[in-house]
Amino acid sequence: MRKVSTSVAGSHAAGHARLQQLGAPELSWLVQRIRDRLERGEPVDGTVTLVGASPAQRKAAARLLGHGLGRGTSLSVPLPELAAVLRSSGAAPSLQAAVEAVAGPVRNLAAERAAEVQHWEDALSAATASPLAALPWYRAWLDEIGRDGTVTRLIRQGHAVVLRQAPAVLERLPGGAEPAGLAAARLAQDATGDPAALASGPLATLVLRALARREGVPPPASPEAEQALWTTAGVVTDDLASQVLVLNVRAGGEPLGRWLTEAAAVGQPFRVTLRQLVAMPVVPWAVSLYVCASAAVLRAAADQLGPAGPGLVCTEGEPSVACLRLLHSAVASGAQLHWNSDFSWPGLRATAAAIRRLGATPWLMSAGDYRAALTSGPSEPLKGRPEPSPWDPALAELMRATGRAVTAEMAAPRVTAALAQIRDAR
Repeated sequence: MRKVSTSVAGSHAAGHARLQQLGAPELSWLVQRIRDRLERGEPVDGTVTLVGASPAQRKAAARLLGHGLGRGTSLSVPLPELAAVLRSSGAAPSLQAAVEAVAGPVRNLAAERAAEVQHWEDALSAATASPLAALPWYRAWLDEIGRDGTVTRLIRQGHAVVLRQAPAVLERLPGGAEPAGLAAARLAQDATGDPAALASGPLATLVLRALARREGVPPPASPEAEQALWTTAGVVTDDLASQVLVLNVRAGGEPLGRWLTEAAAVGQPFRVTLRQLVAMPVVPWAVSLYVCASAAVLRAAADQLGPAGPGLVCTEGEPSVACLRLLHSAVASGAQLHWNSDFSWPGLRATAAAIRRLGATPWLMSAGDYRAALTSGPSEPLKGRPEPSPWDPALAELMRATGRAVTAEMAAPRVTAALAQIRDAR
């Protein structure tokens, strides 16, 4: 009985010694080569070779196999022989068992990949089933985030839920013919159950990328660009800060419509908040409304034209959510919008968006108007990404050629003179 115990103990000792030899730093390359094959699901047969092996690496391999391995610059280890040595010594029944004993579990990359693909498909199932999937911009967004690794990255980071939440947010956004003014917190609450979900983070980033696709602009690269994109989508974070400045806009609806009408009767500018427009909806009465980009134009019109001037709405740069809501209401009541902006790339973008979303008519926005503005007043260098002018392609071409911008303030005298002509023609 003592002989059997001694034999078993010797076998265990020999096996342990072999595992220690396999786990030596000099043979880490060998363990890694075997692990790589196992993880890829490849057979562990044939020979593995290390080019430029050091004397220490060659000595460690010879000690493991129990014989010399030549003296060339390459070191080759036959895997079937290594498996037999480990098995006969009692170290491990297989190369996989040996690798796991010295370096931890071997992954099944094929199974992991299959699981990841399934998880990928599950995470996108809600997005592909959305009613928005019929729209080109939405399909382009899905294709983009699938191809550039965004979906995989979100899944691996534990944010797969946002791939279901983003379509829910996008489906709740106001459409092009709907009045704007959806609170960001309310939108987030309705779509995700968390009122702060769109304040920042992966969901907000994902939704903004989709909105950029919808509006045909680059993904926002600054907080200002993000805010402008939310505004374009009709989403607002502060219903008091979102305002619109108007002049001579008469409207129905109590009491806000009465306030607007009373201000128009005396030719005074009137500022309206989004909160007022939501709580006290109005119906503008004008057949035609004129839109300008600068308070300087509206101020000059109030000074020079008084209550006899045409109804004027000022965007003050990028239209606010309050501005868009009022304009939507005007269009819904039958008004025709005549849109003027500055001769800058953002001005062209805003005009194109107004034509597309509000059916606006460009006003003093032709290549000829630009040429006249350049010759009659100051200008400054154009900045930002060039934009097209679909209503008059020659305008964008001329702006590229000159490289000059004419701001709304610079063009204020010409716009005010045109408003005076409209007044006189009535």
